[in-house]
Amino acid sequence: MSGKRAGGGSRVFVGVVGFAAAFVARKVIQFAWKKVTGREPPEPEDPQVALGEAVAWALLTSVSVQLARMLATRAASRRSVEPAEPE
Repeated sequence: MSGKRAGGGSRVFVGVVGFAAAFVARKVIQFAWKKVTGREPPEPEDPQVALGEAVAWALLTSVSVQLARMLATRAASRRSVEPAEPE
């Protein structure tokens, strides 16, 4: 370990940044899907949606949202980590 620990406020900040990044990523993916396909994003649970389209949407959103969340939380945690108290 690096010897650094985040305080409670820092953990809340990192969590909020992760949530915001996931929200923005999902909105961007929805917008891009509409532009590329000309249709609203599918509801994967809807039996009227083709299996391939449902799988493509699920993979695209899950990977994009998790990647955005991971990058944002890593960047935020690097900025908010406080040095550990000397013993």
